[in-house]
Amino acid sequence: MAISQAVLATVFGILGNIISFFVCLAPIPTFIRIYKRKSSEGYQSVPYVISLFSAMLWLYYAMIKKDAMMLITINSFAFVVQIVYISLYFFYAPKKEKILTVKCVLFVDVFAFGLIFLLTYFLTHGNKRVQVLGYICMVFSLSVFVAPLGIIRKVIKTKSAEFMPFGLSFFLTLSAIMWFFYGLLLKDKNIALPNVLGFIFGVLQMILFVIYKKPGTKVLEPSVIKLQDISEHVVDVVRLSSMVCNSQMRTLVPQDSADMEDTIDLDEKIKGDIEKINNKEAFLISKN
Repeated sequence: MAISQAVLATVFGILGNIISFFVCLAPIPTFIRIYKRKSSEGYQSVPYVISLFSAMLWLYYAMIKKDAMMLITINSFAFVVQIVYISLYFFYAPKKEKILTVKCVLFVDVFAFGLIFLLTYFLTHGNKRVQVLGYICMVFSLSVFVAPLGIIRKVIKTKSAEFMPFGLSFFLTLSAIMWFFYGLLLKDKNIALPNVLGFIFGVLQMILFVIYKKPGTKVLEPSVIKLQDISEHVVDVVRLSSMVCNSQMRTLVPQDSADMEDTIDLDEKIKGDIEKINNKEAFLISKN
């Protein structure tokens, strides 16, 4: 019995949802670290702002298209998750990063999406609206999939894959495969075409990871200096300096009266010798 395209599309859509679900949760360790340290630690909020914008675009497209329920489910989840990420980041970020985050959200998620929504809603109708919005989503997805070029260039330049986690590349590639077949079975090129590029870049990243992987390398963490060790070191230095000073003082300062008298006698003798030499020189000059 042959399986219909609609059933296959649903299967690939469910698989795509499951994989994309875990991809959306990938930043959780980062935010656990931010929560524990009560600091954003130099992380940027831009990726989460862009991910929120992507979820909003695809949600709008899926609602207009009306036959892409799998897109609605995963992008609704991504929409909520990205808002949580941005909120947590904003709460623990310094003032400068908070201002930058607000500006990014207002410009990308409010102004840019609002402009797209107003233009497509009031200037286009029916299938034309779906077509225009689909092109916008496709162009945006292509630009997002091109973003790993920076990481690929860095890996080739440094000949190290430490900046490119294999697991994330693998799941993104797998996700691209599922969504490609989902779009292909729905005959929706706006969904299928961007994921072709995503698959190519994903495979390229995994190949580069295998080529430039350095087994056994570990990230060196700065050694932790204990306050007790510092205090003991300071005490030892003070003791050493006091011992040196005492030894020097013993060599420079006479220790008893006998030594002092010997020193005075030696000084008077030297003084007398100098006077005798001077008197002899004066006598010879006067004689000549």
